[in-house]
Amino acid sequence: MSEDAAEFRAVADAYLAADPAANTVLLTVSETVRERGPFAFEASRPARFGWQCDADGRVIAAFVQTPPRGPLLGVMDAESARALARVLGPVPRVIGEDGTVRAYAAATGRGWRVFRAERLFRLGEVTEPRPVPGGAARPPTERDVPLLQGWFADFVTFIGEGPRPDFDVAGRVANGRLLLWEDAGRPVAMVGWTARVAGQVRIAPVYTPAELRGRGYAGAVVARASRDLLRSGAEQVLLFTDLANPTSNALYQRIGYRPVAEHTVVEFT
Repeated sequence: MSEDAAEFRAVADAYLAADPAANTVLLTVSETVRERGPFAFEASRPARFGWQCDADGRVIAAFVQTPPRGPLLGVMDAESARALARVLGPVPRVIGEDGTVRAYAAATGRGWRVFRAERLFRLGEVTEPRPVPGGAARPPTERDVPLLQGWFADFVTFIGEGPRPDFDVAGRVANGRLLLWEDAGRPVAMVGWTARVAGQVRIAPVYTPAELRGRGYAGAVVARASRDLLRSGAEQVLLFTDLANPTSNALYQRIGYRPVAEHTVVEFT
């Protein structure tokens, strides 16, 4: 294990790039830590990285953890998942592809439950959702940062997570990784995305204030951002959905996203 994101990427880049969709979270988290330092996700505890090599020295499994959160598992077989569970010891949650996470959870001998079932989607050809709502997309400016900070806070509360210091709203605005939908001069929805790493970009977060939902704003802004990301050279545009939300799952498929794999967040009891 290491707390050095650059070391992790140097060792594991070929493994990560072999399946950038399956390893999307490891790629984007390690990139954030490499750019912003080991305390990008938690001011008092550094991120840590781990990998397993075969007899020929090739990486065959990897994880990233940003304490106090649980580990994010990359591509690995059940045997590697069980071995990792024995090495890491007690953690609050574990996240990754469904079969991998279940093998890990069973190997701990602890009680556990599925906290959230997710599906990873990859963009094919973009289709504009119909009907198109009023308004238009625009990039946010510095004046929008206070509003967006509130929206980011509401988003993490909505999905049941704690504070996310990695959601650097001002930085995302400056780097051009946020897009607003504005109607009648009022921002009504937003979409963000990760930096492009190994050809992949992941849409996150997508948010519309509760009182403005059901009007098509989220679909419109996601479709616009998705099209722009493909045109900018992204080889894969990805996103996760919560399987408990049939509305968003259906919406993203109408836009052109296609299922890739089931992912699971397990919480230990």
